[in-house]
Amino acid sequence: MSAALDPDEQPLMSDPRFGQAVDLFNAGEWYACHDGFEELWHECQGPSRRALQGILQIAVSQLHLQRGNLRGATVLLGEGLGRLQAYGPVQLGLDLDHLRQGAQALLRALQQQQSVASLPPPQLRTAR
Repeated sequence: MSAALDPDEQPLMSDPRFGQAVDLFNAGEWYACHDGFEELWHECQGPSRRALQGILQIAVSQLHLQRGNLRGATVLLGEGLGRLQAYGPVQLGLDLDHLRQGAQALLRALQQQQSVASLPPPQLRTAR
């Protein structure tokens, strides 16, 4: 999907709640980050809505992982990655390739019933 076709993208990126949600995601504050992204997701109607949902699902997967719900973490990681497939390397000013790589590594480990303790949580990095 092209960022130029999404009239919601620039307003979302400029919304202070978006930056706060990104910061909470990167700090591992999964519940608070979920709340921030969900609020924006409900307000968004354009093509970026699906990207927000994918990021939300990855955040919630980490909350499940933190609570020991490996099945829930696996399902939501897969769903979040699936939603992000439609996008190129950058959406909402974020490096989605970096996010997908981190989430994919976790998903593979969970699917193979390996420990994820040594794997870093997914991160949202600003695109260059």
